[in-house]
Amino acid sequence: MVLGKVKALAVCFDCLNDNNLPVFSGGDLVSGRVVVEVTGDVRVRKLEITARGIAKVRWTESRNAGANTAYTQNYTEEVEYLHHCDTLIGEERDEDALEEGMTVLHAGLHEFAFSFNLPQMALATSFEGKHGSVRYWVKAELHRPWLLPVKVKKEFIVFEHIDINTPLLLAPQAGTKEKTLCCWFCASGPISLSAKIERKGYTPGESIQIFAEVENCSSRVVVPKAALYQTQTFFAKGKGRQIQQLVSNLRGEPLQQGKSQSWEGKMLKIPPVSPSILDCPIIRVEYALMVYVDIPGGLNLSLSLPLVIGTIPLHACATRTSSISSNCSSVSWMGLSERPEAPPSYSDLAISEAHRRNCLQGCDRSDGEGEDQGSVLTYITEFRYLPPPLYSEVDPYPDTVEVCGSADVRRPDMCPSR
Repeated sequence: MVLGKVKALAVCFDCLNDNNLPVFSGGDLVSGRVVVEVTGDVRVRKLEITARGIAKVRWTESRNAGANTAYTQNYTEEVEYLHHCDTLIGEERDEDALEEGMTVLHAGLHEFAFSFNLPQMALATSFEGKHGSVRYWVKAELHRPWLLPVKVKKEFIVFEHIDINTPLLLAPQAGTKEKTLCCWFCASGPISLSAKIERKGYTPGESIQIFAEVENCSSRVVVPKAALYQTQTFFAKGKGRQIQQLVSNLRGEPLQQGKSQSWEGKMLKIPPVSPSILDCPIIRVEYALMVYVDIPGGLNLSLSLPLVIGTIPLHACATRTSSISSNCSSVSWMGLSERPEAPPSYSDLAISEAHRRNCLQGCDRSDGEGEDQGSVLTYITEFRYLPPPLYSEVDPYPDTVEVCGSADVRRPDMCPSR
């Protein structure tokens, strides 16, 4: 609460993104101003700021210790990523010298600049969950003699960047499963499911292209579906707590007995969600695409394809590489050979000897008058398909030997590659 002549105390950051939010990464410079507005002269002993970054988890479990006894177990844990303090006005003094060296703020608006660097390390991304959070903030405290300090806290956002252009996150994800339904009072049969996505890494706002094949040989009507899930895992005192949330889903058409259904790039859009958190020791945020077959009255047949939600979007060159890799893998996944078709043999393309001689006769004229240019072009075109000469270990062009007296003198080899 602001009391007395201090009308306002605020923390303002200098670097804001397009949405007017303070967003930073590990190693960035965080700068801003502490704004103090007073209505009259105010004596200030100290104005200080404290920057903190903490990952914290907390949850409660109830346990029974007997017939009529129950107790509650609390699980808490925290990891500190940032702790920075700075004094903008004044300095620490003894209790007996509080009145010495006071700073007087006159009526009006006053601004005090601050700056600090985030640690050069992998910081956990800002996050808010049911059992834990990762928060970064700057707190300003205005201390006056014989009065309670005036405090204000302003949070800022930290993103630990994940580049989805790495080879690991550009790799396709695929899987196949089969399940046989057994029932004593009705016919049963197998259900097979194959699914694939073009890469593992995505960014919020993208769409996941799903390729899937479902074959229903059972006696039930099943429905192919897909869903994107976020899994939050919290750790404390050697124990874990997990929460799974549905992010986005889609539904296919009902599949009758003996029928099959294919998804040739069905699109599932990723809404604005928090990036994956993979390096924090007490909080993990992971994503998975679940492609499954909804079986009435039975357990679903499902495939889980893990995903990573990053912050650096896909580059143009990475898009082409991913598409080529995806197409090659799709050919193999659909049961086709990945090896390219062999070129035709020379025997299939070579022209007959009689045809070649006819072309040569039309080209070999001593007078050169009325030369048929079409025949020359025909010969040149068809000559490209003649087979190469047969391999022989006998050199058809041996080195010439000159006999000089009793010694053989060979002509020096003018081609160093021979």
